[in-house]
Amino acid sequence: MSSETLAVSLFVHLTATAIWIGGLLMTMILVYPEVTRVLQDSPALYQFLSRLRKRFYPISNLSLVALIVTGLFQMTADPYYDGFMTFDNTWSQIMLVKHILIGVMALVGLTLQYAVAPALERTSLLLEKGKAQESGEAEFQKLRQREVWLTWALGLMGLSILAMSAWLGAL
Repeated sequence: MSSETLAVSLFVHLTATAIWIGGLLMTMILVYPEVTRVLQDSPALYQFLSRLRKRFYPISNLSLVALIVTGLFQMTADPYYDGFMTFDNTWSQIMLVKHILIGVMALVGLTLQYAVAPALERTSLLLEKGKAQESGEAEFQKLRQREVWLTWALGLMGLSILAMSAWLGAL
């Protein structure tokens, strides 16, 4: 791989990382706590969180695709890469764990996106329109807690992947 191609791949990879992991961290550390505190169970809260999800998911999905494609290019260009399913050095063993963690992160993200978020959307709409009973509010809180927990799990896994990347770079 030419140095120009590698440089472009690294740029796209780092940009996608900043968007995906940075977006998760900003959301879980700053946005959710402050918005929840300010808007507290108002229809505006449900509407804001719904809009935030709809904006972030496509961007995070695109970032994940970019990370996978550029990561594969970079991995095969690394001098420590000995071939597919070869784990005979520290680099390849850390890379295996990193890829497993990326796979788990993708599954958790899909669960969040295609199971928890749609249920939150339905419950939010009912609450916004005043058509949900107290059980609707309890269901919303349960789903929101699940969303927060899964988002924290994604963020922590993302930080772990960054740590592994730093470790790989130090070898």
